[in-house]
Amino acid sequence: MKLCVALDMSSKRECLQLAGELVDFSDKIWLKVGLRAYLRDGAGFIEELKKLGNFKIFLDLKLYDIPNTMADAAEEIAKLGVDMINMHASSGKRAMTTVMERLDRLGSRPLVLAVSALTSFDQVEFSAVYEQNLSDAVRKFGVMSYEAGLDGMVCSAFESRLIKDATSANFITLCPGVRPFGESAGDQKRVVDLGVAREAGADFIVVGRPIYQAQNPREICERILGQI
Repeated sequence: MKLCVALDMSSKRECLQLAGELVDFSDKIWLKVGLRAYLRDGAGFIEELKKLGNFKIFLDLKLYDIPNTMADAAEEIAKLGVDMINMHASSGKRAMTTVMERLDRLGSRPLVLAVSALTSFDQVEFSAVYEQNLSDAVRKFGVMSYEAGLDGMVCSAFESRLIKDATSANFITLCPGVRPFGESAGDQKRVVDLGVAREAGADFIVVGRPIYQAQNPREICERILGQI
């Protein structure tokens, strides 16, 4: 299980400061750059992070559009040299296949994950949008993504084992909504601690606020790494 630290702070300065504090762990952790940071700080921010250390970078933009537009965007993102990207599984199998066909033409490509159900959804909210049972929909999304040639899924740890059972043990699951030591869930609904994530077979856990809101983010990061 690998740790991915979410750089979701309100300024580029704060994000770079946190990355700098964690640079000694740069060969052990990934950094997640989300929509807010990328819109605010641009591709140059990715380059600044790369210069700090050996961090691998997950650019979390959750592509969702018509197939060719998604493929165009994914190709441009791949040119940034990031290590992992994602798109919504609900964009459909044809869109995901189109993206993978485009990326596979490149000399090298990032890992590509599909977003199953956002961890801010509970069952009622998910059903109101998708008119499906959450677990059934996630299983279907997982199989579609696997058949489209993706590398894995972004999912709650509650669905990690379900996805692997429906696809392959090697199909990556990246799990946000992790509160390592029982911290507040905030706006997340389907949250777990480290033990549950481990039992679920999560390959990556994403941790944000419990690290960057701590008085000593480096210490929290070190504790997490010690347990995983």
